[in-house]
Amino acid sequence: MGRITELLDTAHSRSRAHSWSFAGAMLPHEAHELRQLAPGARLIDVRSRAELELCGVIPGALHVEWQSWPGWVLNPHFMAQLTQATDPESLLIFICRNGVRSHSAADACTEAGRGNCYNVLEGFEGDLNKATGHRNEINGWKYRGLPWTQS
Repeated sequence: MGRITELLDTAHSRSRAHSWSFAGAMLPHEAHELRQLAPGARLIDVRSRAELELCGVIPGALHVEWQSWPGWVLNPHFMAQLTQATDPESLLIFICRNGVRSHSAADACTEAGRGNCYNVLEGFEGDLNKATGHRNEINGWKYRGLPWTQS
């Protein structure tokens, strides 16, 4: 069994264990490794433009906003923008700040008939450290030292 298969099997197992509709869920380092091994896989960053500007971006990620700030209004063109920007057969890996909006995006895409939708658990900034009131201290893409840049 190859490494890609191992990563996908682990992601599938997580999704089945939680009865999620989408194909699977990955930890940030698994999503990063899968992107390196499967160049056709697309990382879809669903954070708002404000978050990208303030918190940083992941090189090579495709940005399709799920909700916009201020007001956190759902993007009514999300599916159309995603469809236009990706191949229908692409493996799609969704990421947001902490994994909540990307979960919704992966779920919506699966319900719309897209296969191969995955969520990145922990997200870009990770869970809130309740002791300090800060993110990037417990988990997440940035915490794990994965590639990102400040825009």
